[in-house]
Amino acid sequence: MFGSILKKKVSNDKLANVFINGLLNACENGFPMVAEFINEDPSFVKSPNIREDAHDEFLLIAFVGNIALLESSFDAEQAFEVERCIFEKLSRLYQMSVYDFKTLVKDYRSLIQRLNHPSKNMIYGMSKAIFDKYTLYNFQDEYFKRMQTPNPLFLKRLDELVENFVWDWDAFFKKYKLD
Repeated sequence: MFGSILKKKVSNDKLANVFINGLLNACENGFPMVAEFINEDPSFVKSPNIREDAHDEFLLIAFVGNIALLESSFDAEQAFEVERCIFEKLSRLYQMSVYDFKTLVKDYRSLIQRLNHPSKNMIYGMSKAIFDKYTLYNFQDEYFKRMQTPNPLFLKRLDELVENFVWDWDAFFKKYKLD
């Protein structure tokens, strides 16, 4: 009962800042571990040699996946407002207009959905998008390379890693509530 009274109130703008800065920090600091995981995974016959600072695609995939997951943590109106703030701030970060940034997000979301079809599991889709954007197909054994599909055992391991880059809204809402 007192938990909801003691929660700090946060505006949509502040929430967007916390979300963006938290996810940006997690991706930039966590990507070297992701690169190492990919480079050393035994499912590849040759190391992809992903650089530890090559986090641009990963960051976009993480943002797009997390934005898509907003709708399951907020009611429609709140999700729209939070998303609007996030788009405004990220478009400035990427030095793009809001329209161009929304188009970029839409393109990445379409890619994730296409690669992930018929599944609706966003984490699995994010893993497949990482696989695609870092062109990991060519580093697999001949069977998966020819099929141009990720090794499912690798994807399962990558899913477990990607889960660490999904924003925990439940934990956030235990401490904060929206104005």
